[in-house]
Amino acid sequence: MLLGVTILVFLVLQVAPGDRATFVLGPEASEAAKAAWRHDHGLDQPLIVQFFAYLASLVTLNFGLTNPPEEPVGSKIASAFPITLELTFLGVLIAVILSLVLGILGALYRDKWPDQLIRVFSIAAIATPSFWLGILLIQWFALPPGSLFPVGGLAWADQYGFTGWLYSMALPALALGLPVAASLIRVVRTSMVEELDKDYVRTAVGNGVPYRTVVAKNVLRNALVTPVTVLGLRIGYLLGGAIVIEAIFDLKGMGQLIISGLSGKDTNLVAGGVITIAATFVLVNIIVDLLYLLINPRIRTV
Repeated sequence: MLLGVTILVFLVLQVAPGDRATFVLGPEASEAAKAAWRHDHGLDQPLIVQFFAYLASLVTLNFGLTNPPEEPVGSKIASAFPITLELTFLGVLIAVILSLVLGILGALYRDKWPDQLIRVFSIAAIATPSFWLGILLIQWFALPPGSLFPVGGLAWADQYGFTGWLYSMALPALALGLPVAASLIRVVRTSMVEELDKDYVRTAVGNGVPYRTVVAKNVLRNALVTPVTVLGLRIGYLLGGAIVIEAIFDLKGMGQLIISGLSGKDTNLVAGGVITIAATFVLVNIIVDLLYLLINPRIRTV
């Protein structure tokens, strides 16, 4: 998958409009100067040669240099990636907590008024784009006269430590995680309902096992397999959505890094950012696969 992403990103950036040499040297530069710059950076080589040279550098985690003033792309990613990881982690945390609480409540009170309210909430949240939700949250909670939360990046992080960091990340994490939580609520509810209707639940309750014990120890564990699978796939959405959310809340993460690379025709910066996000997505899905062994021990014997 990583190789496929690398090939795709490399080819897309090669055919993208604009000339990197012209952007770096300026439109007034002579063709000789542009040709010399392309030669120095290996851009006059055949495409296949450029790709394998770039692939060889990726093996050593060398993403190349940015446009002048030349800086290592790796150092740029190292400063921006933790912010994106923090935002994604908080978004996942919000999505998991909301989906488990509301999904389980919806299944336990199926077709009753709590279930109906949760359905309405989940449908409305699914239909709400995260970027629009982010703008609404800024208008409601970050602008005068309320101003409960800061705007403009990690405004309170340095001043108030962890509390300031949490306040600065609360609104972007909520805007990122709420649509994912809404989709997971429906998955958790459906999985719980299917498990609650199985024979072993009725048998256990009929033999005197408390209903809450059956739900907590058996039903919930069996019902989590499908939601964990869906959550692993949603991590890609969260990483991609973080790019837009970072731009709205002025967080200097991977989103800002990739956007600046696109606007500046900095192919190394864009490719490094996209490949890093893709590698993170692959790693997260590997971890999700390993979680199956903890949730469902029967998989170990397959």
